[in-house]
Amino acid sequence: MLIEFRVQNFLSFKELQTFTLLKSKNRERSENTFVITGEKEFSLLKSAAVYGPNSSGKSNFLKALLAMKNTVIKSRQRGELLPLTPFMLDEDTAGQPTEFEVSFIVDTVRYQYGFSASSRQIFDEWLFAFPAGRPQKWFERVWDDESGKHLWKFSQFLSGVKKLWQQSTRDNALFLSTAVQLNSEQMKPVFDWFSQTLRFVGTEGLSSDSTARFCIGEGKERVLKFLKAADFNIEDIRVEEKQLPAENAFEISTVHIGKSGKPVLFNFKNESSGTQKFFSFAEPILDVLAKGAVLCIDELNINLHPKLVQFLVELFHDQKSNPKNAQLIFTTHETTILTQDIFRRDQVWFCDKNREQASELYPLSDFCPKKGKENLELGYLSGRYGALPLVRSFSEVQ
Repeated sequence: MLIEFRVQNFLSFKELQTFTLLKSKNRERSENTFVITGEKEFSLLKSAAVYGPNSSGKSNFLKALLAMKNTVIKSRQRGELLPLTPFMLDEDTAGQPTEFEVSFIVDTVRYQYGFSASSRQIFDEWLFAFPAGRPQKWFERVWDDESGKHLWKFSQFLSGVKKLWQQSTRDNALFLSTAVQLNSEQMKPVFDWFSQTLRFVGTEGLSSDSTARFCIGEGKERVLKFLKAADFNIEDIRVEEKQLPAENAFEISTVHIGKSGKPVLFNFKNESSGTQKFFSFAEPILDVLAKGAVLCIDELNINLHPKLVQFLVELFHDQKSNPKNAQLIFTTHETTILTQDIFRRDQVWFCDKNREQASELYPLSDFCPKKGKENLELGYLSGRYGALPLVRSFSEVQ
């Protein structure tokens, strides 16, 4: 389960920004929260929505978390560039490293892992674990400018052939990733959280391949149930896998019932863009709900009716459909769901740019609530929370 993510000097983010799924003290909508018991109790949120104008940095926020994941899980050859771009609108930050840190829980153990890096090398890296309430610094890697080398510190709590792992870690590689590749069982849960628990949809384009592949296996009935629950009149799905020279491809057909009661076959490409998008969501959402994983979706609202957006969010809030407390983080412009009937105040985040054109993240819970039930949609659209486009008359623009 994700607790907190911190990013500094990446794309439109200049200063350190902190995003958290820790529950605040207010008591509204307790069904949107859950408790994890480890070294202490953590009350976490099941979902979070990020609002803001176009080009505010909403997508960059998810890209930052994805970049951290990809740096961890993808092995690179010596000299190969890392997927990191600093804040380029300031000469000082353009030459400085990007920094990521994430806190999460695996099997009741909390981990705190982070690193700083440029596109060419890793500078610093650290990992803390908190088993049974005891803080443990497993390792620390610090770049020393004078010597042009890393300084390493390992604790007694980290077992294994640490010297071998250190010697095998290239300048553009993470020690965590190298150690796991060389069979560190102790750090494998940390690596697996990035590779298996943290999933993304929409940050690198939208594809129906994962759902199509899922339908070929044992998942077709679950996908059909998912589509029917959202009022898509699709009776069956037929998927054929085709071998192309460069890649695998899927030919998808949907089956509808005609006026005579007989099945009519449709090419999937002739379905509406909303149907295609909802279908592409099916496997990732069903997968994370089944595993209790974390799903990040960029631009959840595009091509979907507001009621469908609400349906997807409430899948994560409902204990029946989400018994393992999966978490959903998404960006959106859909304000009809911005209501206290759906969200707690600490589940709503805003992303906006400051005068330096740098993105800043902040939660709705930073604002004092009004007495009684507050109209969050009206408050947002009227500018009470910021994060709105500053639209001017066309004739006024020079």
